Amino acid sequence: MSFERMHGFSQLSPHGAARVELPGTHGPIAALEGPRPNDPIATAVLVPGYTGSKEDFAPLLDGIAEAAILPVAIDLPGQHESSGPDDESAYGPAQLGKVVAELVTGLATERPVLLLGHSYGGLVARATVLAGAPVAGLTLLCSGPAALPPGPRHTALDSGEELLRSQGVEACYAVRKQLDTQLSPHRFTASPELDAFLRERFVATEAACLLGMADGLRHEPDLVPDLADALREHDIPAAVVAGEHDNAWSVPSQRDMAQRLGVEFVTIPGAAHSPNTEAPDALLRELLPRWHSWLGE
Repeated sequence: MSFERMHGFSQLSPHGAARVELPGTHGPIAALEGPRPNDPIATAVLVPGYTGSKEDFAPLLDGIAEAAILPVAIDLPGQHESSGPDDESAYGPAQLGKVVAELVTGLATERPVLLLGHSYGGLVARATVLAGAPVAGLTLLCSGPAALPPGPRHTALDSGEELLRSQGVEACYAVRKQLDTQLSPHRFTASPELDAFLRERFVATEAACLLGMADGLRHEPDLVPDLADALREHDIPAAVVAGEHDNAWSVPSQRDMAQRLGVEFVTIPGAAHSPNTEAPDALLRELLPRWHSWLGE
């Protein structure tokens, strides 16, 4: 039985957030903001992964708000509903990290910003900190120390590039869905409405974005020592969080990354690569107390 059928969690989970647009280097950044607490103590910026979107955090939004933290889930430039350039080199972690750093800097003028990056978004969040963004805490969710290791996902990126360049985004989606069905069967046993959404956001994503992010996933260097230095220099608390069955970056590699960073490592029971939709309640139980402690609450 699928996680969605068991628990009713997916990108289409109901929530009290509003669709907004935030200023960005390449044009408006689409976001889900809220629901807004009466007196928020911080803002949580949630950064999605490759082929993802702001909706990946739908099951978390209300719970974060109930903890007096304003959630802001974004589409990265070129993803789904955010503007992006027709330049593959603009979508590497370092380049996107500068865009998110600019966004975080603006939001931090109102209240402290907690930054969470999922999967490829974790590489972007790391780059955001390295770009000097004033974050009050960093969470790396199901992300890794460097490029994806050899395996089905890495191989699919190699073959997907050729297909995307020769036949376009629509053809690439069919292959992507087949791979995801093999790696995470529960994701595609849900409603026709969810299937339709997943397809719509994929084909709405800029081809240059898909190609540039895929390049980042295959070639990102190990920057853990640099991040460790930045966390210490700016006294930024952080945690590495992984689904206990993560099949992208291995759980041992994420644990090792946490040790090298000198931060806490947390596993989410019953989750694989997307605890935000697979086990959001368990994820919130781990995140919220840590975030409050980082804020001195």
